[in-house]
Amino acid sequence: MSILKIEAFSGLSGDMFLGALADLADAHEELVNLPSMLMLEEVEVVVSEMVKAGIACRHIKIIDHKEYKNHDPGHGHHHHHHAHHRHLKDIEKIIDGGNLTENAKKIAKDIFRLLGEAEAKVHGVDIEKIHFHEVGAIDSILDIVGSAVLLDKLQIDKVYSTAVCTGFGFVMAEHGKMPIPAPATKELLLGMPTYAGDQRGEMVTPTGAAILKYLQPDFDIPVLKELKTAYGPGEKEFPHPNVLRLSLCKAGEDDREEIMMVETNIDDMSPELLGRDFQEALLAAGALDFYFTQVMMKKGRPGVLISVFADRNNLKSVENFLLENTTTIGVRTCPAARVVLKRTQKKVKTSWGEVMVKTVELPSGKQRTTLEYESCKVIAETTGRPLPEIYQLLLKEIH
Repeated sequence: MSILKIEAFSGLSGDMFLGALADLADAHEELVNLPSMLMLEEVEVVVSEMVKAGIACRHIKIIDHKEYKNHDPGHGHHHHHHAHHRHLKDIEKIIDGGNLTENAKKIAKDIFRLLGEAEAKVHGVDIEKIHFHEVGAIDSILDIVGSAVLLDKLQIDKVYSTAVCTGFGFVMAEHGKMPIPAPATKELLLGMPTYAGDQRGEMVTPTGAAILKYLQPDFDIPVLKELKTAYGPGEKEFPHPNVLRLSLCKAGEDDREEIMMVETNIDDMSPELLGRDFQEALLAAGALDFYFTQVMMKKGRPGVLISVFADRNNLKSVENFLLENTTTIGVRTCPAARVVLKRTQKKVKTSWGEVMVKTVELPSGKQRTTLEYESCKVIAETTGRPLPEIYQLLLKEIH
């Protein structure tokens, strides 16, 4: 399992994430080519050496030679622009037109949508009508897209973070003088532990907050083995190191993953209401897995025990779903742990058509291959042959 640990003792911004992720992925050359991958002319990515309070690191600076002007470096981690009022659809068009993986495009668009939703809520307008001001500039767009490319490359499975230092005071923005954190940043940080720190000034930008929210970090950090550490510098100078520290980790003593179990007992609900629709919605609410157990309840009443596994980030969502969609009047939770085998999925061509295959790696290093049920079902329906027969034929062929 690939784990990312975030230490936000000096806040976070798009270029801080970009610099640290580039070091972790050893992908500076990839970022230099990013403008051409996005078909952006007269845009340059400059990698420079920096020392922040004694810590050597590399800063990633995006320079738009056509639009780079009117900046005030005194109020953020990087320059803010005031002449660029792009809508969400304009930014998504740039992303969709890029020579990126589909997953990198999805990550970038998801981050911008989080930004758009925060801006729309703060300003009381529809998300499609939001004008992206500072974050609509090319440097902010590439901060996010570059971070998305690197996150796709790193294939992070789990993210942990320390509490976020926001700074305090006021900042000048497009709409005038704003409190720190700025309103959109504040909206993005809701539900996360933050503190002001002792340094006046903006330490968290909307771009950095949106990337953090996309990552859905767990703030209850377990014992971790840190394998590689990188520093992403901000442009401002503080008495302390103005860097974002990111570390690639693995679980401490073993590969156990901390999760939560949510349970409830039901004895007055029709079983058909717990069928496929209920189960699909439960997964959509954030369940990792679940199962039902027939139980005998008090006074001899037959019932069903619903047991659901979820990570801490989705715990409330799963609890609320059970309370809203069953007849229970309460749920109980307890911590659990699971060990998950490494697995990959891919499509394999067979004489019966394409089939999705899952391969898992056993602790011994051996591999076990299984067929995905839905793929087999489609072939069975198309050929008119029994599903068990198709399963055996396909299994024999792929082996």
